[in-house]
Amino acid sequence: MNRAWTLFKSHPYLSNIMGYTALFASADLIQQSMLGGIQGHPSQQDQQTLVGESDPDRHSPSETRAVSPKAPLSSIDWAQTARVALVGFCFHANFNYHWLRALERMWPGGGAKRVTLKVVVDQLVAAPATISAFYIGLSALEGREDPFEDWRNKFWTSYKTGVVYWSTLQAVNFSLVPPVARTVFVGGVALTWTVFLCHFRQLKSDSEPSSPS
Repeated sequence: MNRAWTLFKSHPYLSNIMGYTALFASADLIQQSMLGGIQGHPSQQDQQTLVGESDPDRHSPSETRAVSPKAPLSSIDWAQTARVALVGFCFHANFNYHWLRALERMWPGGGAKRVTLKVVVDQLVAAPATISAFYIGLSALEGREDPFEDWRNKFWTSYKTGVVYWSTLQAVNFSLVPPVARTVFVGGVALTWTVFLCHFRQLKSDSEPSSPS
């Protein structure tokens, strides 16, 4: 354990980024295998794969879009998991690593006032940025015609939920977690949060009315 902690402290950037990306991918795998589902707007290739594995005479188009709860490993959409991991790696992991370090440089140390200030600034700046990057980034990687559609429909609900969730846990982060480990802590907290976002994105997409023919 001591050797692992020493290695972690020796390479904080690499350890934080790789750990955060792995947690993002794990969140999507949990969402697919336990909560059920490929997200609501699959790419054309994903649609063809799913349709090819199902009997069109026995299944409706909507049934070919989702994996049943507790799906077996063979039913996992690895392309979707790769997209979630890529968004986590390219934006969230790097952003949080530098953002948390910047907050600590601006307002070092603990104390109720400084922790409160860091939490408030984090929710005003980082929360909108990371939620927006999640929805817009995934939509862009899926090749959606309008990559801002999910963001417009789901941002405010996600943000209001996140304010309650993240404010509490970021207060713990800024108060108790060493600065070198804060990105990984946020990544661990983000595991649950990303499961929520992925599942919320799927449910909302499935409930949207179909466009008139």
